[in-house]
Amino acid sequence: MSSFLNRLKKKEDPIIEEKVPVWEDRIYWISILQKITNPVLNNLAKGSLRKNMPYESTSLEGQKFSYLEAFARVFNGIAPWLELGPDSSEEGILREKYIKMTMKAISNAVNPNNNDYIFVVEPKQSLVDVALFAQGLLRAKNQIWLNLPMDDQARIIRELKNTRMIAPYENHWLLFTAMIEAALLEFTGECDKERLSYGIRRFRDEFYMGDGIYSDGEGFTSDYFNSIVIHPMLNDMLKVMRKYGIREGEFLDVQLMRSSRLASQLERTISPEGTYPLLGSCLAYRCGIFHLLSQAALMKILPRNINPAQVRSALTAVLKKQFGENQNFSSNGWLLVGLNGSQIDISESDINTGSLYFCCSIFLALGLPASDLFWTEPYADWTSIKAWNGQQIQKDQSIDF
Repeated sequence: MSSFLNRLKKKEDPIIEEKVPVWEDRIYWISILQKITNPVLNNLAKGSLRKNMPYESTSLEGQKFSYLEAFARVFNGIAPWLELGPDSSEEGILREKYIKMTMKAISNAVNPNNNDYIFVVEPKQSLVDVALFAQGLLRAKNQIWLNLPMDDQARIIRELKNTRMIAPYENHWLLFTAMIEAALLEFTGECDKERLSYGIRRFRDEFYMGDGIYSDGEGFTSDYFNSIVIHPMLNDMLKVMRKYGIREGEFLDVQLMRSSRLASQLERTISPEGTYPLLGSCLAYRCGIFHLLSQAALMKILPRNINPAQVRSALTAVLKKQFGENQNFSSNGWLLVGLNGSQIDISESDINTGSLYFCCSIFLALGLPASDLFWTEPYADWTSIKAWNGQQIQKDQSIDF
């Protein structure tokens, strides 16, 4: 496997070439995926996550949830890549290793007799990461869920149902409740339809502000939560609801068009240097704020005027900006609280070491096979590079649906 990653480090005579070969982008993404996720997955698979994972936060209150946060967010982001399954390629062999490691990690995480039993269900924080875990299971149904032993599946169903004791806040938390019910519907054929549909109706009928943007409940704040949580969860839940004939599933087509619009906005926020505006809370999620942009590429709902290769090129620039060096990692390989380095003051009190692994949501596009145009098309300038270099770009166009 070392040869697969050593290609990134190989030293050769200088070649006059403006852009790196396209295959290097995917290899680079996977190398960063490994660097971020290995401490979490490897320790949980060995039953040593609680023992070895550090805790960094401005508050001690999140310590009991931190382990579940770390694993759920890692799994949520890499699930589409795992869903590609193993094959005989070097990447496919590596993926097989990660599939096995993830299943062992899940087995330990849901076993009450294991040292790394991490499903602590008590109001309210656990609802967030049980929902992210459930979303990951939906994204990797064939490779993970269907291959888990029946005992582990039964334990997972129990943990999902245990969250029904938690009343969500009247904001994006409604989608956490609904996501868990969507997973229960997919895996058992049954769910609490009111808990599934209520949040959908609230966002569809009351929280939509226009131009692809929802308010996060009754109030509005300028932040990235439409990309971090709202759109990705609506998209995944509505697919399940449509599949099972739930009436609110009819909203999927409109929702996907709204996501396409937001993806266009997100692409425009990426500067020529791979940076982005520092707006709102949860900036310690780092590149995780591009959850929706990567999902839009995965689902092939990018606007027609955006070349998928320019999204790949832009997101690669973001990854290199934040993870090209070691400024965001401790000496033991764990993520540090901050945006681009150790910057504890940028975080909210409910952010801790486990929270930081939401950055893995940028990896959703790795669920597209290596043969997809997203990966094979040559490097392409993204909108901000074109604009600031004086190239022709189309005007930004709002939507009214």
